[in-house]
Amino acid sequence: MPLLMAVSVVVGILIGTFYANHYSGNRLSIINSGSNKLNNLLRLVDDQYVDTVNVNDLVEKAMPQILAELDPHSVYISAKDMEVMNDDLKGSFSGVGIEFTIRQDTLHVQNVIKNGPAERAGVIAGDMIVKVDDQNFTGKTLTNEEAMHRLKGPKDTKVKLGILRNKEKTIRNFVVTRGDIPTKSVTAAYMLNDNTGYIRIKNFGENTYPELLIALAKLSQQRFENLTIDLRGNTGGYLESAVQIANEFLPKGQLIVYTQGRKSARQEYRSDGRGSYQQIPLVVLIDEGSASASEILAGAIQDNDRGTIIGRRSFGKGLVQKPMAFNDGSMIRLTIARYYSPSGRCIQKPYVSGDNKDYEEDLLARYEHGEFFSQDSIKHTGPAYKTRIGREVFGGGGITPDIFVAEDTVDVTSYYKQASMSGLILQFAFDYTDNNRQKLNEYKTAKDLAKYLVKQNTVEQFATFAEKNGLKRRNLMIQRSHKLLERYINSRIIYNMMSEEAWLQYLNDDDPAIKETLRVFQADQAFPQVPQKPEKRKVA
Repeated sequence: MPLLMAVSVVVGILIGTFYANHYSGNRLSIINSGSNKLNNLLRLVDDQYVDTVNVNDLVEKAMPQILAELDPHSVYISAKDMEVMNDDLKGSFSGVGIEFTIRQDTLHVQNVIKNGPAERAGVIAGDMIVKVDDQNFTGKTLTNEEAMHRLKGPKDTKVKLGILRNKEKTIRNFVVTRGDIPTKSVTAAYMLNDNTGYIRIKNFGENTYPELLIALAKLSQQRFENLTIDLRGNTGGYLESAVQIANEFLPKGQLIVYTQGRKSARQEYRSDGRGSYQQIPLVVLIDEGSASASEILAGAIQDNDRGTIIGRRSFGKGLVQKPMAFNDGSMIRLTIARYYSPSGRCIQKPYVSGDNKDYEEDLLARYEHGEFFSQDSIKHTGPAYKTRIGREVFGGGGITPDIFVAEDTVDVTSYYKQASMSGLILQFAFDYTDNNRQKLNEYKTAKDLAKYLVKQNTVEQFATFAEKNGLKRRNLMIQRSHKLLERYINSRIIYNMMSEEAWLQYLNDDDPAIKETLRVFQADQAFPQVPQKPEKRKVA
């Protein structure tokens, strides 16, 4: 009898499930709540919708919308986009080893990675790639994404490139064996003066810490006594890399950062005392483009009174995302906790769940409010906190620097804005570089090349080029913005001919934040001081 009853129950369940799935009609009682509701909705659409629907595409479009209802940083990343993002953070990818730009429906080689596969095969800067594996590689359909797809590939695989060189009409063929191409996150390490080292960190990837150690070793050979770490425009990356770098400069037992969330217990990251540069005077540069891991590093240095933060208020991204992968290679990054600096402040700026418009336009609002030009315009949304020695710092919207440096817009004109935003400066710089490579190659340093370019009056050449391409000449505005135009144009030519480090050396020569940094070191103010209490007045 018990066996018969058990069989009857199982049969009843199977029959009920069959009828529920096939004869439910318009009755939606089977849709109850949560994930079951979503799954059943998709089944109904797939089974009964009037037209054929690609359910996978529907899911791809719906997932970002669902996560957007939570916070600005919980995101869905497709399998295609995951590959690109991982390349930036992993420190290398497999490809041919060129930097390129697409001009007039043709791929132009802008730079060739030194000792990379393309250079070994004979490809040089200025070449135009018009065929890949004997298939045409020009036209309106040529995009950056298509170029990356065709040129990147598994290590040791071969790709045949058809190249036009120096306006030749005959195509040259090169067979390139793909290899590992490093992607550096430490993009510059050089001496600002006789005793001050400078390191630029572009992002925080898997290899950022060892790259930093190599940069520090390079500067040590030049006997640096002060150090500047430039995090401007650094949008972040791996928490672990930021913690490792902070550890290099902090004494043992100092709190670097901690995370905490509704389902995530407090987790602290502290220095272990093994850092080799715990006493060196330190300045960290930040701006509104510095986010996430950049803010962790800057906050650790500031709250522990280990160095001076110079620049403008950082972005304000203090949410922790946990990556969760799907079988197809796609992923969601779900916010599970918040970052807190050692003083206890959350650096996340305010947001409204499900409405990211104000959040996305925050930097524009800061600009319009005047925050980029006056420290008094900074609006703190969080309470005041105290650093280790009692200095006051604020939370609720990024790291506010110890020393504010305004954005220089004195000589900005509408002509300069149009020239910059239209892309005409980049186009002119590329054409100028391409047409003068032989002469430009004679100069081996950024300083020497810059001196030569000043004599060529590149601003006047640009104005003529821009007018032919639709930007009306405004002589008075050009005269007023001459220095800015010259700086932008010549920096791009230097970048095209040399490297990112050479480009930064040229720009840093008259950078206000760099000038303030050198002043701080000269005045021996790199270590923050204990605030002086006002003297008590005695009444006689």
